[in-house]
Amino acid sequence: MTTRHVTLYHASPSRSSGVLVLLEALGADYALELLSLKDGDNLAPAYLALNPMGKVPAIVHDGVLVTEQVAVYQYLAELYPEAGLAPPVGDRLRGPFLRWLAFYGACFEPAMIDKAMKREPAPRGMSPYVDADTVLRVVEEQLQQGDYLLGERLSAADFLWGSALGWMSGFGLLQPGPATAAYIARMAAHPAVLRGKALDAGLAAG
Repeated sequence: MTTRHVTLYHASPSRSSGVLVLLEALGADYALELLSLKDGDNLAPAYLALNPMGKVPAIVHDGVLVTEQVAVYQYLAELYPEAGLAPPVGDRLRGPFLRWLAFYGACFEPAMIDKAMKREPAPRGMSPYVDADTVLRVVEEQLQQGDYLLGERLSAADFLWGSALGWMSGFGLLQPGPATAAYIARMAAHPAVLRGKALDAGLAAG
């Protein structure tokens, strides 16, 4: 019988902190393998043999490695379907769910990295995201339609976006519009987010 136990390679705090929150939201059976980015654990030969990119998050489930943030969120949400955080095939919200996961990786992160580095986007015909203002306007307009990216239905995409928008806003990389600001506050108050932050704080203190 296939186990649903998951091992998360986690550095606190980092992008993997959002995956820790998602695991809490899913009620998942999981264990942590802790890495220190400051100490270079992610660049040690043992970890590079697992993930040659030297990045977190990475998860292992039933002997299978999954890397790349968006893939990890989708994989975990579908591994625990009873949590209701991934619309299944045939659900009318399945397409929007995949859209917002893909939009995060293809548009939002590249836009925010260029913004942080004070780089102009590539010419429109080459840029995957057009420009940062367009990306943020698209997100704001979507969040004006409901509490979550899928309207009134919470999904794994919200744990990804809520974490990222909160971080970026906190570092001054974006000035959220009213709907986005309310969304950031809403996600920050979610019980799974609070549990994940408490776990992360304990790990950092340790």
